[in-house]
Formats: sequence, structure tokens, C-alpha cells
Amino acid sequence: MRAEPVSRDVASPRAMAQTLALFYVAGGSTAVLAAGGGTDQAVRRWLVAGIGLLAVAVGAALFRWDVAPPRVVQGGLVTAGSCLIGAVVLIAPDATTAVVLASVSAFVGVMACFFADRRVAVAHVVTVVGATTAALLLRGDASAASAAALAVVVSTLASVTRTLVVRASDAGSDALTGLANRRGFDEALGEHIRRADVPLSAALLDLDHFKLINDTDGHEAGDRLLRRVAGSWRQALPGGVLLARHGGDEFALLLPGLDGTEALALVRHLCSLVPGVGVSAGVAQRCPQDTAAQLMRRADLALYRVKADGRGAAALHADDPPEAAASR
Repeated sequence: MRAEPVSRDVASPRAMAQTLALFYVAGGSTAVLAAGGGTDQAVRRWLVAGIGLLAVAVGAALFRWDVAPPRVVQGGLVTAGSCLIGAVVLIAPDATTAVVLASVSAFVGVMACFFADRRVAVAHVVTVVGATTAALLLRGDASAASAAALAVVVSTLASVTRTLVVRASDAGSDALTGLANRRGFDEALGEHIRRADVPLSAALLDLDHFKLINDTDGHEAGDRLLRRVAGSWRQALPGGVLLARHGGDEFALLLPGLDGTEALALVRHLCSLVPGVGVSAGVAQRCPQDTAAQLMRRADLALYRVKADGRGAAALHADDPPEAAASR
């Protein structure tokens, strides 16, 4: 069963880290400002301000982190944010300040529903709503109606955010095969280029004489073939490899962690999984300082060479590293 998609343009690790950093700074700043609203309960105000400054410092550190921390770390920071919100709500000097601080829980709801899959997002929303609601009720000076109203607002914001993200993800997906489309592939490739992943390879794969299938057997037969090929290849790919329908009968592979030799071997294996269907493929390994366009241009040149030589084969671009070229 296909998992619920999350939009690639918002769900990259770097985008998640930057958004998390912004929310930590904004939430911490809210706590500092709210704590300075009076002179009574000075100890509580100082505690709230201290927690707020801690949150701002964490956010600032995330902004300065050159490489986005792993998603598990970022998920832990979202959970930690929920705990901090519950803590400041509980120790807030008065009910008004507590409700203001509890409203920061909306950041957690939006964050979780932008970047996590459905189950994790629901878990984060339940955690932060539960923590803030419990903290407000435990105080005794905040009404249950206020706590319930806040829970409704946060849950609604999270639900709407999730709906928009799922719809946005459709822009990066191919409706016929369920794979990423060209836009989704280009966004993922751009992310890997920005992270300077080494090694990194890419491949373009064409189904030979696909137009003849459409012309003789009809477009429905062509669509069935595309779905069959996509299903066979998707099941055979290792984790971390992105398969996309690049357009028409052309597929694209993004192969982080694989050099040209390894990528070529994997592509040749994929080509063998669809008996009776000819496949031509071009593979390229990213060279230092390559842009996304340059990497894909070299894969396309390798594919062009295969087609010129008679199709039905896979080749590595001639300018790729000698140790990769020598293995062909």
C-alpha cells in the first residue's frame, strides 16, 4: 500500500530544520515577552523567561547548523518543544500569561503536520494538546472552556495544514505510476546537490519502442506497461534510492551513496527485471562542483550513446571517474 505522501518541497531535512529553528526562536521570544508583562510572581516570571531564552538559543543553534540534523533528532526537538510549552504554561505567573504561552502549541501542530507522516504527526499533536490542556487544568485559575477552545484551535490548524501538505505533494507525484514526477525528482536532486552528497549518481532509463506499443496496442496497454515496470523496479530498489517517472516512457533514478560502478550494476539489474521489454539507460556519477543540470546532462548523453549504438543496454558516461569507466 502506498504511504501517504509528504510534499518534497517542504519536507526536505534542511527545510524542516530551518522551520523548527524559526518556531523555537518565535516560541522562546513569546515566552520572554509574556514573562515581562508584570512585577508580581517574579520567580515564576524569571523561570518562564529563562526557558524562553533556552528555546531561542536552541533555535539560533539550528539556524547556524550547516548540515541539517537527522530527522530523529529533529523529531526529538519537536517533542521537547511540547514538553517546554507544558512546563511554561504550568509555571506561568497568571492565567492570561498561561493561555498566551499555551497558544504556542500551534507551532508544534503545524510543524508536525508539515514534516511527519500521518501517525507521527497525530502523535505530536496529541502530545502537545494533551500537555497544554493538562497544564492549564492543573493550574486551577484557567477555565476548562479556555483549555478546550485552545485544543480545538490547535487541532484544526494541524488538520488544515495536513490537508494542504498532502495536496501539495500531488504536484511532485506521477498519478499513473505513483512515483515521483520530474518536479519531485528535480527537487530531491537539488537537495542532495546542496548537501554535497558524495558519491552521488543518477540514471535515465527509456523503454525501447514504447511509441510502437501505444500505436499498435493502444494507450491503455502502454499505461499498463508503465505501471508494471514502475512496480517491478520500485520493489527491487534499496532504501534511499529515488525512482521517478521523468516523462512519457522515461524514468529517472537518483542514487545517493552509489558511485558510477555501483549505479551501473544496479541499473543493469533493473533492466533485467522486465523480460520482453527493451530498456536503454544512461548513468552518470556526480563530479565535484557538478550542478544538478550538469549531472543529468551527462546521464542524458550516456543514454543518447546507448540509443545510437542500437538500444537495449546501459552505459556510464565516458567522462566519469576512470575506476568507474574501467568496469564497463
